[in-house]
Amino acid sequence: MAADIVIVQTTIDDEEDARHLARGAVEARLAACAHIDAPLTAVYRWKGTIETAKEWRVSFKTTQGRLPALTEWVGQEHGYAVPEWTVLPVAGVSDAYRAWVVEETTAVQPEL
Repeated sequence: MAADIVIVQTTIDDEEDARHLARGAVEARLAACAHIDAPLTAVYRWKGTIETAKEWRVSFKTTQGRLPALTEWVGQEHGYAVPEWTVLPVAGVSDAYRAWVVEETTAVQPEL
């Protein structure tokens, strides 16, 4: 069902870039809202070397139907060569919250 709610997460190494991703997705109605978590420490292997970096996690609340457009947009806006892109299904949500997410991710039709 297109109205199924998902939470999508990515990380980025700059707080202003995290704000750009969060605000841009909401402005474009690709996500109803986005949360930016406090900086965290990431430890990962990149090109054969163990790296440690400070990152901000951005969690987008959207619908399954808007997910492809959000995925494309973040792919264009994100500065990483291989950004984290984790889609988490939401097992349960109130009818009111579902309706709000659907409303906020539906493109506004111009008046004729």
